[in-house]
Order: sequence, then structure tokens, then C-alpha cells
Amino acid sequence: MKLGILTSSVSRNAGGLYNSVRQLALQLHHSPKIDIQVFGLADEYTSKDLSKWGEMPVQAFNISGPLSLGYAPRLRQALYDADLDLYHAHGIWTYPSLAGLQWAKQTKKPYLISPRGMLDAWALQNSPWKKRLISRLYENAHLHAATCLHALCESEARSIRAYGLQNPICVIPNGVFLPPESKPVATQWEVPDDAKVLLYLGRLHPKKGLLNLLYAWDMVLNHDWYLVIAGWDQNGHENELKMLCRKLGIQDRVIFAGPQFNTDKHASYSRANAFILPSFSEGLPMVILEAWSYGLPVLMTPHCNLPEGFKVGAAIQVEANQESIAQGLDALFSMSDNERQTLGLCGRKLVAEQFTWPKIAAEMHSVYEWILGGGSPPSSVRATIKDCPYMI
Repeated sequence: MKLGILTSSVSRNAGGLYNSVRQLALQLHHSPKIDIQVFGLADEYTSKDLSKWGEMPVQAFNISGPLSLGYAPRLRQALYDADLDLYHAHGIWTYPSLAGLQWAKQTKKPYLISPRGMLDAWALQNSPWKKRLISRLYENAHLHAATCLHALCESEARSIRAYGLQNPICVIPNGVFLPPESKPVATQWEVPDDAKVLLYLGRLHPKKGLLNLLYAWDMVLNHDWYLVIAGWDQNGHENELKMLCRKLGIQDRVIFAGPQFNTDKHASYSRANAFILPSFSEGLPMVILEAWSYGLPVLMTPHCNLPEGFKVGAAIQVEANQESIAQGLDALFSMSDNERQTLGLCGRKLVAEQFTWPKIAAEMHSVYEWILGGGSPPSSVRATIKDCPYMI
């Protein structure tokens, strides 16, 4: 099977997609039945991050014109030259969608699309003019013609149906690797040795709900705890967050740690005592799975699309508003160390049973084989509207 992975970025600029798409591809690459190639767009971090894709052939193409459109004139020919059996697109709303659609029309071969949360209602309201234009130009045609669509969770499957798409949908989550036991590693950031740390890690973007988190932190300020906000700035949101900290007078208890990768990321998770993701919208966030894999209790909104965490007692549910987040923080702060540890161990057990990469890659491989060979669909596939009765 000659498989193409098509994505808008092969670097850390893709945020959570960089880890989830790369780890899925690396796991699939282990199969002797799959010959995999990766196609993406080049950016300022591409040269630094290409080595993280291992031995897989990766092509990253320079963009012409506005970066937000991602027009890379050499991408389409590269897809033709690769002689693929199918491709798997990760993400939508940029030129790789058009290149993939044109490839499929020319070759009459199938493809799979993972919208990666980009059809959720909140996401559709972000830059709506651009999405309305692109949907009419090519994205709607790209989506409707896909042999199968991939949802990370049942909530995303509902969003896909709500958009009006009737394609088969496979529901397969992201995965992680359980971290090995290791000695403590020093973090880039410093807090007192006896301090407890609530960690946020990810993009500094308005959809993550960090303004609400800071207001809530001020409401229930606990001098045993520090809030560490780790991640990369997007469109100046970090300055907005820092200004709010100064306005509220909480800057001494809030640390902006900057981007965390590799050893630094491991050190941050290892030093934290709990994790929070107060988002308005997510696909299926890798950082929650990573936090659980480190045995951390989690505070998250239902928009993180991991209801399993609430069911097994691995997470405290908060809504995406200041008052609810404050209540969740108060509940966390009131717990004993043993109670917080119990939550974290429930999360680690959940990840070990349902969200490891070998299991996820095997499920995706079975979908590829079904797309190419037909027959009965795998258990992850809702092959018809009747099988997946969400509102259209």
C-alpha cells in the first residue's frame, strides 16, 4: 500500500497536529505493508523539525502568496509523481485540500480526510469569511468526495454530520506513548521546591480559554499553588494574558514558560501536580492524553471531547467560563495529595487501555485496507447515515 500523508505543516507550527500526525505516521511506518510518504508546507521551523519524522520521506513545499492560504505550486505535481494508492489529509481550509482534490479527480483514487476539529461550530466561527470563500471554491467539493472522513471522537462525528456531510465516518482517537520511568529533570522555569504546580501546555490562543482561567485564578488564589502557562504565542495573545496578570496583580503566581519540546516538555509534565485545559473548542487534545500518561489529575471542559475521563474519575469537569473554572480550581485545591494522585492514576490507566499509538495505528490501518479493498467496514466505521444517526 502506497500511502500519502498530506498536512499543512510538518513542523511545530502545526501545534497539536505536529505530534498527532507525526506519531501516527511513524507508527504506520513500522508496518511492512505500508509504504508511506509525507507532504506538507514549509515554514520557519521545518528544517529544525524534519529529523523528528525519522526515516520517512518528507517533502515540505515553499508557499507563494499569503501564508494563511498555503498555496504551494509544486505540491500537486509531487502527489502525481508519488504514484500513491490513497492519501490521508490532516486538516482543511488550505491549498493542500485543493491539490489533493485535483489529484483524486485525475487519478480516480480514494482519499481520507481528518478535519481535526476544524468543522466544529466554534472553529467554523473563526475567520468565517475565509472559510465561506474556500468552501465554495474547493473545500466543500473536497469533503463531499472523500471516500471516508475521520473523526477523533463522537462529538466531532456529530459536527461532521451537522456540516451536511454524508460520507462514511471512522471514529478513531489520538494516541500517546506512556512515558518511561526516569529521574527528575530540571525545568526551564522555577518555583519553590515545596510549591504545587497547575500546568497549561499548548498554543496561547483565545480559543483555549486562558483569559477565563486567569480571572478564575484571581478569584481563588491559593498561595500553595503556581500556575504555569507553557506554549507558543499566537497573534500576540501572550501579551494580552500578561497584561491581565498585571491588572489583576497575580503576576507573582503565574509563570509564562514559553514553548516546551522534548526534554523540556517531559520536565514540565514531571514537575506538575495537575493539568488544565479550559478550552472553548478542541478536536481531541493530545495534551490531555499526555497529562494522564504522566499520572496528572486534569481539569477540562466538555469541549475537550474526552468524556471517558469524567466517567472513570480522571478529570474534574469545568465549563468554559470564569465561575465554573474557579469552582474547579477550588475543588482541586481542596483535595489531598492522595485524592489528586488517585485521579491521575485513573487517567494513566485509561490511556494505557484505550489511547496508545500501536492500538490507534492498527485501527487506522484497517480503515485504509477497507477503503482500498472493500468488504465489511471495520468496527470504527459508521458506514452509512443509519449507522451514524446524527443531525444533518
